[in-house]
Amino acid sequence: MYPNLYFAFKDLFGVEWTFLRFVNSFGFFVAISFILAAVTLTAELKRKSREGLLQPKEMQVMVGQPATAVELILNFLLGFLLGYKILALFIMDDSATEDPQQFIFSGIGSWPAGIGLGLLFAGLKWYEKNKQKLPKPEKRTIRIWPQDRVGEMTILALVFGLIGAKVFDIFENWSDFLKHPSSYLFSPSGLTFYGGLICAAIAIWIYARKHNIGFWHLNDAAAPALMLAYGVGRIGCQVAGDGDWGVDNLNPKPFSWLPDWMWAYTYPHNVNETGNPIPGCIGKYCNELPHPVYPTPFYEVIMGLLLFALLWSVRKKLKVPGTLFALYLMVNGIERFLIEKIRVNTRLNLFGFQPTQAEVISTLLFLTGLVLWIVLRRRAKAAKSTS
Repeated sequence: MYPNLYFAFKDLFGVEWTFLRFVNSFGFFVAISFILAAVTLTAELKRKSREGLLQPKEMQVMVGQPATAVELILNFLLGFLLGYKILALFIMDDSATEDPQQFIFSGIGSWPAGIGLGLLFAGLKWYEKNKQKLPKPEKRTIRIWPQDRVGEMTILALVFGLIGAKVFDIFENWSDFLKHPSSYLFSPSGLTFYGGLICAAIAIWIYARKHNIGFWHLNDAAAPALMLAYGVGRIGCQVAGDGDWGVDNLNPKPFSWLPDWMWAYTYPHNVNETGNPIPGCIGKYCNELPHPVYPTPFYEVIMGLLLFALLWSVRKKLKVPGTLFALYLMVNGIERFLIEKIRVNTRLNLFGFQPTQAEVISTLLFLTGLVLWIVLRRRAKAAKSTS
């Protein structure tokens, strides 16, 4: 396992770049998944715009103004924070940055790097605005298409997705959270996918309504992107060993050619530091599970990418707006419900049953998708018959 990219580069390339300790493996693949999702979403929104299914929104903007004091201050603060913390990882003593998480949330940093980068950011903003300055600022009308807003939607999804993922995980593991609340909050592990999905969806829905973006067309465009992001994000879970593994698997391999880690794995050097100490290993991340378990994140990578291929292949064939998203909800619900059968998870107590949180939500997602599929197709059929 590679808790962060430092260990990955050390093992794969034999180099020890201390600053890579800051780049958590799980977070790295989450970032990659968001980028790929944004690219996929942009492509779909462009296609729908070309087909006349989505329309631009006209807005008036003021151009030719010099940089304001607020803009300069905000850019300085952004540069200062990046320099004080991130740039410091490259230039400060190894003893100060050995534990990147502790370093990031401490008061330690590089003042010269912070001030220098802050002044650079503020200077660049001033130069950019000064270059575009007009003798007399004027209002201009511009047209903004839905695909032009993908950057903003991605940031919204990232922020509210991470918040929702952490909040839902806290509810699912309430007793563990109460024992060590501060360390649990800032832990790179412990993120519940459905919590992130629900909170991000609410944020994007509000944003879409505000900017008059067709709700069902946006959902359809997002469906393949969400599935792709899920599959790629699970690579991070597998690589980091973040606790999303399965139950003990002591069964013999079904095929001799199958690598051991694809069938049963002990997740050595996992980011959670769960399990027994590894003999001869010194320092952090020196634990492995006492018994091999199902590598469920790997299985979800495969299923996620296959389901993405399915959604991508049928996206042009489903003509009724919203049905592609309904299909996404159904296949996502089925996939997650099935994988929960071999995954380690906290179980709830509901009316005599003991499902996991993910099983409950995945069931609701499937039923929601099924109802949406039926209702939307019936509405489209009724509208077609009356026209």
